[in-house]
Amino acid sequence: MTVPFNTFRDFPAGLQQRVEEALLAEYRRNRFILGPSVTAFEQAFAQYLGAGEVIGVGNGYDALLLCLRALGVTAGDEVIVPANGYIATINAVEQVGAKPVFAEPDATTYNMTAATVAPVITSRTKVLLPIHLYGQSCELEGLLQLCAQRKLLLVEDFAQAHGATYKGNQIGTFGQINATSFYPTKNLGAVGDGGAVTTQDADLAAWVRQYHNYGQSRRYEYALAGINSRLDSLQAAVLSEKLLVLDTLNQERKRLAGEYTRQLAGIGDIVLPLVPSAEIDHVYHLYVVRTRQRDALQNHLQAQGIHTLIHYPVPPHLQPAYQHLGYQKGDFPITEGLAQTSLSLPLFPGMTDEEQGYVIDQIKRFFP
Repeated sequence: MTVPFNTFRDFPAGLQQRVEEALLAEYRRNRFILGPSVTAFEQAFAQYLGAGEVIGVGNGYDALLLCLRALGVTAGDEVIVPANGYIATINAVEQVGAKPVFAEPDATTYNMTAATVAPVITSRTKVLLPIHLYGQSCELEGLLQLCAQRKLLLVEDFAQAHGATYKGNQIGTFGQINATSFYPTKNLGAVGDGGAVTTQDADLAAWVRQYHNYGQSRRYEYALAGINSRLDSLQAAVLSEKLLVLDTLNQERKRLAGEYTRQLAGIGDIVLPLVPSAEIDHVYHLYVVRTRQRDALQNHLQAQGIHTLIHYPVPPHLQPAYQHLGYQKGDFPITEGLAQTSLSLPLFPGMTDEEQGYVIDQIKRFFP
C-alpha cells in the first residue's frame, strides 16, 4: 500500500464539484483581480473569525510583511519570533529592516510562550510574532499580558491553524493585526497562492487595503508607494466554498489525530502531541511525533510506501541565510532537539481507516 503525506480528495463528498463549479463561474464572470468574489470571501472569513476586517493578499509572506509595515516596524526595531518557526516569518521581519530575535518554544507544546519570550525582550523589542505551530493555538493570555506590561505589539501568524480557538475565540483575532496563508495544503487552502491580513483596527485595515494595491487611493491616484499583493478572484471563489466546510475538515483532522494518539500511546520512545488544557485548541494541520530513532523510522516507513515529512530539519538560526545574526549551534537546544527528532505523519481529510491503520501497524512493527 502507498500512503501519501497529503492529498486532495473529495471530502466531504461533493466539495470537489462545488470548487470546480465555482472556478468555472468565476472564469465566466471575467473579474480576475479584486472584485465581488474577493469582497464576499473577505466578509465571510471576517464573520467566521469574529474579526473586524479581513484583507485578501497575494500570499502568507506578503501578509506578514503588510502587518509589520502597517505597525511601522522598521530598522532598529526587534521582532521576537519562534526559534523553531518557518523561514517566511523571519524573512518578513528582515524585509522591513528589523532584526528577528529568536525565542525557544515550550518543550511540550512547541509554541512560543511568555516564559520563553521574556528573557529575550530588550529596549528595542517592538513586536511579538508567535506562530500557532502545527495547528495548535498558542497560550495567548501570557503573551498579551507581557505585551501590556512591556508596551509591545502582537502579530499572530495563524497560517497553520485556521479554525483553531483559544478560550473559545478564534485565533487570528487577538493581535493588533494578524497574518495567514492559504497555501493549498493549509487547513483552509486555495488552489494556488493566497493569504490574508486580519485586524479589529479600522485604520490599520484601511492602510493595508491601500498599500497592498500599489498604494492607490482611487483609480490612478496613489497616496502611498505601495506594493502589488492582491488575492485573485479565482482563489477567493475556491476559499469561499472551502470555508463553508472548514469546521467539518477540522473535525476530521481531529478524529484522525485522536486515533493516532490512541493507537500509538506507549509505543517505543514516541512522544505524541500534547494539548495542555481545554482552553487551547489543536486543528492538526500536522500530526508531529518525536522519537530518537526518527531517521530510521522515516526510512522504514518510506520503504513500506508511507510518505512522511520533517517540519523542520534545519532550524532557522543554523541556516546559512541567517549566519549574520550571530547564533551558534547549541544556542537553542529545545529547537535543535525538535529538528533532530520530529516526524510528521500522514494526516489529511479523506484519509481512509485502512490507510491510517497501515501507518499505525508499520510504526508498531518498527519498534521492538
